[in-house]
Amino acid sequence: MTHINLEELTHLQAINKKLTAGYHICEQDNVMWQELDQHIESYSALFTALGHDIKHDSRGFYYFASDESTPNMGKISRAIALTIYILIEHFANTGKDPMRALFDEVNDLELMQTLVQINKHLFDQLEIFSGSDLRKDVYLRMVRLG
Repeated sequence: MTHINLEELTHLQAINKKLTAGYHICEQDNVMWQELDQHIESYSALFTALGHDIKHDSRGFYYFASDESTPNMGKISRAIALTIYILIEHFANTGKDPMRALFDEVNDLELMQTLVQINKHLFDQLEIFSGSDLRKDVYLRMVRLG
């Protein structure tokens, strides 16, 4: 068993908050990334004890593996893919750079309502019938998963 010295894990609270929110900690998150990199065995043991599975991607970032690999994930994956496609199409049709808008725009409930109304036939197939369904069941999950 790995001995965990909590005094060495000076950014534990910030790291835990980011990772549980679905954030991926990369080298641009300088202090947190360095601490994870230097103390990965302690962090891994601690997070495993708490029920999380921390991963270090070969591209250099740390994240929690999602436990949402349920039979329902196929539906969720389709809903996420459709939502991203619809958002990109919406931003392009309104003259915005889709990639910039996807990450910089505030996607509020009104936008979600509009997207569902315009693409009702597509969202109906995924049992998403309103903007609040889209926001709650898909968009907030996208944000949480990073």
